[in-house]
Amino acid sequence: MKSGFVNIFGKPNAGKSTLLNALLGEKLAIVSPKVQTTRHRIKGFLNKKDEYQIIFSDTPGIIESKYKLHEKMMGVVKSALEDADIALLIVDANDDFADCDIIFQSLQLKVPAIIVLNKIDTAQNGKIAEAEKFFADKTYCKKLIKISALQKHHLQKLLTAIIELLPEGSAFYNEDDLSDLPTKFFVSEMIREKVYELYQDEIPYHVAVMVNEYKERENIVKIQADVIVHRETQKAIIIGDKGKMIKQLGMMARQDIEKFIGQKIFLELFVKVRPKWRDNDLQLKEYGY
Repeated sequence: MKSGFVNIFGKPNAGKSTLLNALLGEKLAIVSPKVQTTRHRIKGFLNKKDEYQIIFSDTPGIIESKYKLHEKMMGVVKSALEDADIALLIVDANDDFADCDIIFQSLQLKVPAIIVLNKIDTAQNGKIAEAEKFFADKTYCKKLIKISALQKHHLQKLLTAIIELLPEGSAFYNEDDLSDLPTKFFVSEMIREKVYELYQDEIPYHVAVMVNEYKERENIVKIQADVIVHRETQKAIIIGDKGKMIKQLGMMARQDIEKFIGQKIFLELFVKVRPKWRDNDLQLKEYGY
């Protein structure tokens, strides 16, 4: 039996969350084309009875901190570095490899690392060969695997490489569990994902979602959540003319939540203004950061 923590690191938008979802065959991490979509560490478990348990962790994209929220996000990255047995260093095949190298060097890894060259299906001419040559002599690079997380290309090859490096040991979690996070967390993330899809660029980065009520009844689950912004003008944008936008937000989120929990839900959303919540320690803690 093999078991261990396989944690995914990289720049924003390299495809960390898409990779986690693809490896697990379940959508645990929300995904959007906008940077800084992932704010938390999301663990997902891949089990094969009597053979292995892999605890994958999606982590926030590595950025320079501008707010206390960013500091919390980079604290998540640090904690994931401390318990990793294997690091997956994910690189967009079209990115600047020197920039990625600076980030990977700064991690000061003490565990085996696999360079995961992602988005090979969209790689520009010569970029794949360039990446292979560039990372070949990097001391942190145990192996380079070329994949497309979105298209699910070469995931089995990556999985085989992970299992080879995985330490021997018993399972950390029940083999029937998919994650150690509560359902309320995933509900709040699904609502936030729809904010990223529906609203103009600056809005998502100013939004937090807090689930205040999650009550299971016989035929329905009642959920009440607050969408937190830090200006009245943002609240108006979230609600929209005659409530049109927040109704659409609720409808889209409800569909995903019902699919995730396998039950009908009644979803009630309110928009609250909390000035400068991204720099307020108490409010960040309240919202789960």
